[in-house]
Order: sequence, then structure tokens, then C-alpha cells
Amino acid sequence: MPCQFFAYVDEAGDEGFGKLRNPGTTGQSRWLGLGAVIVTSENDRLMPSWRDEIISLFPQKKNRRDLHFKHLNHNQRVAACNLLRGKPLGICVVASNKETILDSEEISVFKRKQHLYNYLVRFLLERLTAACAEKARINRNGPASLFATFSRRAGTDYQNMREYFELMRDGREVIRPVRSINWDIFNPANIRVENHAVRAGLQIADVATSATCCGLEPNEFGHVEPRYALSMRDRYLKHRSAILNCGLTLIPPLNRCPLNDEQRLFIQNLIRR
Repeated sequence: MPCQFFAYVDEAGDEGFGKLRNPGTTGQSRWLGLGAVIVTSENDRLMPSWRDEIISLFPQKKNRRDLHFKHLNHNQRVAACNLLRGKPLGICVVASNKETILDSEEISVFKRKQHLYNYLVRFLLERLTAACAEKARINRNGPASLFATFSRRAGTDYQNMREYFELMRDGREVIRPVRSINWDIFNPANIRVENHAVRAGLQIADVATSATCCGLEPNEFGHVEPRYALSMRDRYLKHRSAILNCGLTLIPPLNRCPLNDEQRLFIQNLIRR
């Protein structure tokens, strides 16, 4: 029997390169993270109830049905992540250290509107489709398919994104990638775009993605907060028991990524086997 998977995609940070934020200053984020939560079709219908469970933890928000990680205080964020760690979902995040792009030969390319975002979407879908294929193989469910819903972003051309993936699918790239999206599982026509407020899956993806990036993006005092993501550690996708380059992918790779001691400790604790 065919197995359907549903991924909800949100981002943390921004694409800007004008002035990267330092402790005590304003500016653009030093990281851009793109993340997804992925569920089976059976669990997809449970997403609104999971979102409502989180909101029910906060009496002052009980009449709201719009969950935003940035509007939660520290204790609420911990509670939300603790609840999600018990749910049957997978987390996959791709995080780009923008500082490393500033000094690269490709900076002019990545400064183009939406280019970095599309680049991270590609990495994300490569990992999501690989996870779907592996899950279907293990469970002997027959062919698998993935449907991806993106949180609507101002100024993002989603038709352009579909055309980008159609170009890859049809083998019209000048440089072939090391990995590839599994086109037997994902069809660019299966991209959906929804407003954050109307899809519980997108709100849960916001929690998972933002929680992960809190362990990477320094706050105004120069510190990161690893507790949120580490509480959900068992939910990150794995390949051969490894989270790195599956449930969490760093760009550039870990051995070339400039990290401070707090960031490195966070990564080590998240990916340990």
C-alpha cells in the first residue's frame, strides 16, 4: 500500500548579508535555518490537536490557535519542546552560516533574491525524500510520496521555486549535485504554500526550526540556548543512527564551520550516538 508523508517547512533567520548581527548590535541574522517536521498521513490529521495541546499549557493563550515560537518566553518554549518530543514526528533542519558566504566567491550569487532560500530547500528535500524512501523500505509499505507545505514568506516566488526543482528533476543542471532529491517520491507539483496561522503543521515546524536555530544563533549577549532542541533530540531524523547530515545539516560542514564553544557543545550533544 502506498505510503504518504507530509512535511511542513518554516525558516528561522533571514537571507540578508548587509550587516550581520553582533552581540549588543542590531542587524541581520548570522544563520539562516530551514526546517521541517514530517509525519505520516495517519499522524497528519493529529497536528491540530498537538498544536492545541501546546497552547493549552499556557492559560493566557488558551483562546488562540496561532502558535509562534518567538512570542513564547523561555519556560513556555521549554514546555512546548518537551511536549513535541513525545509525538511521532521527524525533525529535519538545514542551517547555513552566512558569515562563511561573505568571503566566498559565490557571494554575488547568494545575494540574489531567494537564491540562498532555494539552495537550502534543495538540501532539505534531499534529506526528507531519503528518509521517506528508507521508512517505506523498512516497513515494506510500497511506493512512498511526499507532500511539502511551505509557510508563506513575503516576496518569495514559489512558482520560481517549482521551476527550479523541475529543472533539477529533468537533469538540466550545469553542475550535477553530489546528492539528489528522490524524484520517485517528490513531485514539484506537490508543493503547497499556506499562511502560518491556518496550518497547525506550519506552527509546529516553526517551533522545531526556531528551537534548533536557538542553539546556533547568538542572542544579544552572544550566547546560544541549546535546551530547546536537545529536549527534542530523539525526534531528529537519522541515517544509520546519525543525526548529522540527516536531521541536522550544517553549511559549511561541521569540520569547516566556524563555531564558538557554546555552539560546538550544542552540536556535539545533539548528534552524539
